[in-house]
Amino acid sequence: MHMLRIVEKFLRDHDIPPTKFGRIVAKDPRLVLDMRLGREVRTPMQRKIIAYIESVGE
Repeated sequence: MHMLRIVEKFLRDHDIPPTKFGRIVAKDPRLVLDMRLGREVRTPMQRKIIAYIESVGE
């Protein structure tokens, strides 16, 4: 699974702005933008992203 695809689908499905998602998950409003520009997130951040998505009910 590609993490950016998962995040993009979540943002679309839940109508959440990317900056808000980044702030909630990583205290980094640029997280999604940086991922779109090629930033690879490490395993601990991937776990945080998945945990947040699952907590919202995805």
